[in-house]
Amino acid sequence: MTAPSSPTPPLQFPSHPHPRTWFLTSAASALGIAVARAVLAHGDDTVLCVEPEELSLLTRARGLTNGHKTLFSGSNGLGAGPGSERAEEFVRFVTDEVDTVEEWRTRCRVVGLDGSIIGQCQAAVAQAVVAFGKIDILFCCSSEGTFLFHSPDYRSLPDLAVIGTVEELAACPRTLTLIREQFETNFFSPVNIIKAALPAMREKRAGHIIVLTGITSHLGTPGLGIYCASGWALEGFCDSLAYEIAPFNIKMTILQPNLEINVLTNKVSSAPLLPAYSPLTHPAPLSRSIIGGLLDRLSPDAPSSPSHESSSFTDGSLPSEHLPQSLHSTDKIEIVYPSLPPEMKSALLAETIHALVAVGGHENPPGRHIVGFEAVASVKEKLKTVSEELEDFVEVSAAVDIEESGEEYGTGG
Repeated sequence: MTAPSSPTPPLQFPSHPHPRTWFLTSAASALGIAVARAVLAHGDDTVLCVEPEELSLLTRARGLTNGHKTLFSGSNGLGAGPGSERAEEFVRFVTDEVDTVEEWRTRCRVVGLDGSIIGQCQAAVAQAVVAFGKIDILFCCSSEGTFLFHSPDYRSLPDLAVIGTVEELAACPRTLTLIREQFETNFFSPVNIIKAALPAMREKRAGHIIVLTGITSHLGTPGLGIYCASGWALEGFCDSLAYEIAPFNIKMTILQPNLEINVLTNKVSSAPLLPAYSPLTHPAPLSRSIIGGLLDRLSPDAPSSPSHESSSFTDGSLPSEHLPQSLHSTDKIEIVYPSLPPEMKSALLAETIHALVAVGGHENPPGRHIVGFEAVASVKEKLKTVSEELEDFVEVSAAVDIEESGEEYGTGG
């Protein structure tokens, strides 16, 4: 993946007479930072929600000479650890960009938010209303925290993308916990935040809720069953909620970018590989191998797993050295933080940012906004398959209609 050769077109925001207030639920993520930068440059107000520990990290940096440089280096600094690049990126964005431009500083608030705690969701919404009087656009872009990655307990944090077949994720108590954590991050946290924001939006009889999911919420993806399930659950919630809030002039949009946005810009966990699902013996193109191959190209020095050399995995059809090295451990949960070059990250995020700001606060936004040609083509193919299957079995489907009289079943008078 490389940066586009043609210049990136300018962002197109819907016309509006006054600055809007954006509420970003995971502002420390790569997407959150990019959206905040675009929104502030446009002249809108922003509330940047980060984990409470990330807020403490930012407070420390603001109180130090040379800010983030002192905090992330030297014997007293946080140093280089899992997720440190992301934590530093957010702190650097606030201290070097937001704090140094007076107009940005007055139109930006950073608040602590743990989406799993409803009280913190309500408190963050209250701070936004006190600061700017309203929330016009709530952007739920779920992500895991970054500061906690420096703690020995960082491995117990929720994951945005959990990779593994259904059997692999049901193999032991720890992998079952990954399932619950996946739903906590991708379903319950956005639900808590949305519920907390609705009273303020109802009072103003205006607002736009935008929820980031992915095309995996349209398409079942082998090896990402739990990840897909959490997205489908959230979309079912949003589809139902859209009808409930429409009378209050509150709009709902589900934003569906390509899989790479959520996988390559966030924490990824992989359940231990079961031999039956090894790419050496299993013909289905599982996400583990596809994503693992991408991670190998991003990190050429990724350690190999001893299991790749196991004779029990080899049937002669595929040399073991052709296996991706990342995400193929057979004895442990693997946790990966993809490290993208800045130009690659910008190119990866560009489509989603353009799609987001084009509909954010729109008078008549789409219920679903699919991002990019590849994503649109994938969804069209899925809808075509569903339509063809419906037509193939339409006579069978119609034949099961039960007569109103119920006489067939002896329930008549």
